[in-house]
Amino acid sequence: MDTPEISPERLVSGLVRLLTVEPDGEDRFHGRRKKGGIGRVFGGEVIAQALNAAQATVEEGRAAHSLHAYFLRGGSEEFPSDYQVARDFDGGSFSNRRVVASQQGRPILNLTASFQKHEAGLSHRDAPMPDVPQPEELEPEVDVRRRFAEQARPEARHHFLTPRPVEMRAVEGRHWMNPKPAAPHMHSWFKTVAPLPDDPVIHRAVLAYASDMSLLGTCALPHGLSWARGEVMSASLDHAIWFHDDFRADEWLLYATDSPWSDRGRGFNRGRIFTRDGRLVASVAQEGMIRRATPKQ
Repeated sequence: MDTPEISPERLVSGLVRLLTVEPDGEDRFHGRRKKGGIGRVFGGEVIAQALNAAQATVEEGRAAHSLHAYFLRGGSEEFPSDYQVARDFDGGSFSNRRVVASQQGRPILNLTASFQKHEAGLSHRDAPMPDVPQPEELEPEVDVRRRFAEQARPEARHHFLTPRPVEMRAVEGRHWMNPKPAAPHMHSWFKTVAPLPDDPVIHRAVLAYASDMSLLGTCALPHGLSWARGEVMSASLDHAIWFHDDFRADEWLLYATDSPWSDRGRGFNRGRIFTRDGRLVASVAQEGMIRRATPKQ
């Protein structure tokens, strides 16, 4: 099964366009649907669009420093999403916004985001970057995906073969097949496959989008279950991001994830995102539904 060649620049410009929302009335915004998308909408897409909707109502010079989101129901890639923003607070340094994402009048996500104007402050760093191979030492993701597509369920193969605007290179190998139980830790490098515009708002939106990749799969590692083989059912329940420092999402970032707990049909996952020079630029936390499923024959 082959897919048409799309240039990296076109993939990335399409991602920027997808994550950019359009005004649709007072504090209302319209988010595009993914072109050619089928199935359930990717959670990172809705988070990034909601963040951009909130950002559009904040005065210039205030950057997002945190967001907290709850997934209410699965969205469909057949429909665009609408975003209603509530301006809860504007202070001397901080602004707070609430966003409801909806499809066809039904809420699919609630998000709260906080924004801060830049200021200097007390500074310390106590998060050493993991010592892992550099991305150039790892197999390109497109080669890994082609190999895994041969082992995946037929209905899942398009997920592996569709060209992606964000490349992830996994240190320990991708978790899709999970041939045997492993420790609940993963390290992946990621960046867009072509340069992004210089606007920091776009880079935060792309990081928010990419932060939903690989995170939930961390809690499946100790159980040797594979999404690609149809052995596990999963869905994100909530998602939080703290933006600590400036970064570029078109330069390699290291995503270090771990899962300290899973039970009761849920799994808890944490993530830290570093630049190549070792700066911690974002932290992530997510709880998701995770259940054993009977593989399809």
